[in-house]
Amino acid sequence: MAEELLYASTIAAMTTLASARRDWEEGRRRLAEAARDDARADALYRQREAVLEELRRRVGGVYTLAELVEVYAGAERWVLEVVEAQAPSRGWSQTAALAGDAAFHAYSLGARDYAP
Repeated sequence: MAEELLYASTIAAMTTLASARRDWEEGRRRLAEAARDDARADALYRQREAVLEELRRRVGGVYTLAELVEVYAGAERWVLEVVEAQAPSRGWSQTAALAGDAAFHAYSLGARDYAP
């Protein structure tokens, strides 16, 4: 019974990590696509940088992907707050989540256990 619970817990964690990584990769791709519009690029990259700065503060320099997923689980609210405070632009509330996912993608590359 204990082995079954451990297995189920491991599968759930892997699913969550896989789902988060898909979200982050999609955010990276969509931000790059949206940034092709020169008029939007600067604002989008400022938003992403603001979220990256907050991730450095919240997560630190040594972390695992699982730890990053934990922070991601509660990020929706604080990403909006950070972008509004540090990188607002016209329509910022509509692009904050995109910038947030792209920032998590960039930050995930530095995880101790990152593997493509």
